[in-house]
Amino acid sequence: MIRLENVTKVFETKEGSITAADHVNLEVKDGEIFGIIGFSGAGKSTLVRCLNLLERPSEGEVWFGDLNLTKASEKELREARRSIGMIFQQFNLLSQRNVIDNICYPLEIAGVDKKSAKEKARELLDIVDLRDKEKAYPAQLSGGQKQRVAIARALATDPKVLLCDEATSALDPLTTRNILELLKDINRKLGVTIVIITHEMRVVEQICDRVAVMSDGVVEESGTVGEIFRNPKSETARKLVMPEQSSQVRIPTKDFIRIVFDGQSSYEPVLSQLVLHTGMELSILGASTEDIGGSAYGQLLIEKPSDEQKLKEIEEFLKSKGVHAEAVSLKTE
Repeated sequence: MIRLENVTKVFETKEGSITAADHVNLEVKDGEIFGIIGFSGAGKSTLVRCLNLLERPSEGEVWFGDLNLTKASEKELREARRSIGMIFQQFNLLSQRNVIDNICYPLEIAGVDKKSAKEKARELLDIVDLRDKEKAYPAQLSGGQKQRVAIARALATDPKVLLCDEATSALDPLTTRNILELLKDINRKLGVTIVIITHEMRVVEQICDRVAVMSDGVVEESGTVGEIFRNPKSETARKLVMPEQSSQVRIPTKDFIRIVFDGQSSYEPVLSQLVLHTGMELSILGASTEDIGGSAYGQLLIEKPSDEQKLKEIEEFLKSKGVHAEAVSLKTE
């Protein structure tokens, strides 16, 4: 569906050159929900704007199906952009237009007659569950309602791809969950491919099929959400999935064993079996559970023994149970 080949974006400033994306290679498959995650300044928003050439790459190629957007004519690019919808953190609704007229706006630009545009807009209002708000103005809506209108507007031209740039960052947790469920429903019912840009691992865990982890303009790793959660390889991914980075758990030591449970292993008494098998007293430092793709995932952090033989015994037992475990030493600032 979308393929990036060695995409680089360099901005020239008074202070010098800034590389926001550095030789990025990615492929977003047709019909999937793909996440791009990283901390502030990672280059995520620049990269997503390269997908529809709102930012033209300094180097590399962007493919949309069989069309090379970086070499497309202006007409070809305009036509391709009609198939790529986009929603933003701040909604970007037109304050002087009511809800239905906001949704009709891209259809007006495309030359659709007013009657057909309103019929299409009302269909979309049904999809986002806002039919009773068609005459309301943006100032009269909540943040979640504004984002629903923005989603409906982005769907007006029947896009094949929907780009979401931090689309839930301005929303409270409950509204975020509802918006993500709406996007998942749109993906399932309409077959729209969705690309989510976010700095929140919970967003990725709730909605995405695959994810790419970015830092300093570089994609450090990518894979299914389950793979990244189970075995994060980069320091950025570790910080995103480790619970000590949240307000729920604070780890008192930088050295520990991380035990990851997924699928059926989430329901087995592995920890009690480990204690009985090794005869060790284990200090639990933190724990969390997540629902990833409809499966229960969890991670348990226990204190790492100083005795290497005991550490090996723990790792071998967990391996025999088909449970992923690793000794972790977090980098200190």
